[in-house]
Amino acid sequence: MTRKNILRRPLPYTHFNATLYIIVLNLVFFLITSFSRDVQITLSMVPALVNRGYLWSFLTYMFVHANFNHILFNMIGLFIFGTQVEHEMGSWEFIMFYLVTGFLAGLLSYGIYILSGIQVVALMGASGALYAVMLAFATYYPNARIFIMGIIPMRSVTLVLVYAGIALINQFGGMNSSVAHMTHLGGFVFAFLYFLIRIGRNPLEAWGLKG
Repeated sequence: MTRKNILRRPLPYTHFNATLYIIVLNLVFFLITSFSRDVQITLSMVPALVNRGYLWSFLTYMFVHANFNHILFNMIGLFIFGTQVEHEMGSWEFIMFYLVTGFLAGLLSYGIYILSGIQVVALMGASGALYAVMLAFATYYPNARIFIMGIIPMRSVTLVLVYAGIALINQFGGMNSSVAHMTHLGGFVFAFLYFLIRIGRNPLEAWGLKG
């Protein structure tokens, strides 16, 4: 079996609402870390701690959130987009997609922090994986209408492009440095690559951006 076939070998399709399990896991992490700042930092991705062997944080950081609003908006987004993406992918593929893209987004952020000389910062939140799920949603449902703030209609593809543009501007414009814009961009990039390499589907074709 070739490497390409191994990478694209499908997982058994089944559906057991993995999105809801992921949301519950995030809520459990939030409750636990709410009682201990030390646990929150230990599970977040802190470059200085990664250098000391805290490698698990590349996975755990995406289940840790800074405050109630942080987890609320991430979980609402995950529920809206994740349930539909999971229906298309199947639960096992969705779990792998979520974890792989979130892990790689965290790894990219770590590399950027190290190159920038920033080691004492705590990266936390599901945003990297959530942005990956948003791109997957836009690939499966490019013409779906999303209502921003419940008022402004926008195609899912347009939403992804706008969010990517905002993240780029903020990342390289030095705006709102408390937000991990590179993690957001990483979610988009690695989701795009996941579809190309694993799913065998080019999102640009689904979006009508490639002839």
